[in-house]
Amino acid sequence: MKGEIMQGGVEIAFFGSSLVSAYWNGAATYYRGILGALAERGHQITFYEPDAYGRQEHRDIPDPEWARVVVYSAEGFDGVDAALEDAAQADLVVKASGVGVFDQYLEREVLSLKRPGVGVIFWDVDAPATLERVEGDREDPFRRAIPDYDLVLTYGGGAPVVESYSALGARRTVPIYNALDPNTHFPVEPDPEYEGVLGFLGNRLPDREARVEEFFLGVAEGLPLREFVLGGSGWDERALPSNVRYLGHIYTGAHNHFNSSSLAVLNINRSSMARIGHSPPTRIFEAAGAGACIISDSWPGLEEFLEPGREVLTASSGAEVSAHLEALSASEAGEIGAAARARVLAEHTYDQRALAVEAELDLSLGHLWRGVRV
Repeated sequence: MKGEIMQGGVEIAFFGSSLVSAYWNGAATYYRGILGALAERGHQITFYEPDAYGRQEHRDIPDPEWARVVVYSAEGFDGVDAALEDAAQADLVVKASGVGVFDQYLEREVLSLKRPGVGVIFWDVDAPATLERVEGDREDPFRRAIPDYDLVLTYGGGAPVVESYSALGARRTVPIYNALDPNTHFPVEPDPEYEGVLGFLGNRLPDREARVEEFFLGVAEGLPLREFVLGGSGWDERALPSNVRYLGHIYTGAHNHFNSSSLAVLNINRSSMARIGHSPPTRIFEAAGAGACIISDSWPGLEEFLEPGREVLTASSGAEVSAHLEALSASEAGEIGAAARARVLAEHTYDQRALAVEAELDLSLGHLWRGVRV
């Protein structure tokens, strides 16, 4: 049947931050969801990641059966050069943004792997940061290299990101948004460890901290008789309100319990993502998959993924978060969470995103599919 992928589809070499560890690595769920769905459709995945930032010591999954994981040293160039040499055998080479080490080196070197029948694409998982970097430095080597990539895929950003990349000479730019893997994120019984009126899960990042202060910590201070739950790395050095229970880094295996246990779960986008919009983070879909009632900060494009008032509650200030919590009943929270779960299962799964990736590869790199489609 047209459009189906045979077993033994294209070989994809993917250079990213980490597939096996979500420690200081918000892209892990995204990588697992999309690449896992592509593997299900017959493609062969090799993921190259550096041994950096303590991620290998904080793995939350073993090497998945559907991917070969190659971990290379972050010290010196021997490891990354060996990874590039290995990747030269692939049909498609992907350089993701935010690997964390050797980024500029990889941005240049993966392009040397292009040859007839081999495509090279750039997958931007933090377009605001990448664009700020290259637009602020006309001599940035990646700025000059953008037109050499066959395709640019982005984690999100909508029209503003597409237009910015087009202005920089990108051949084609397409957002591939986060989504839900229903096999890994689903409702579970509440766990007292994670119970509260509002839970927030996110690392302490400079680009988000002021928003966390307003939308979460300030709200907790204003509702001293209600209990709040905070998960993520980096908050141990910040003085927290007495009614905020800090749990530290929460491994992905516990995310369903976190999302299923509080009255509501808070999403707070980084400032740059909120400004550009059209960038739903993985946490939105994880929480929706668990049937959580999500309260999200407002940003352009949210309504394209969840309907405000019915599938998600939105807030433009900490005061609006407080108002939602004071008015929200357990039954209403359950109805909103169920509606969100139904919406993402119908329209926003990684299987659907994998189809979108294939369609874009077919359009930009049709030569890769010769002998693969039936």
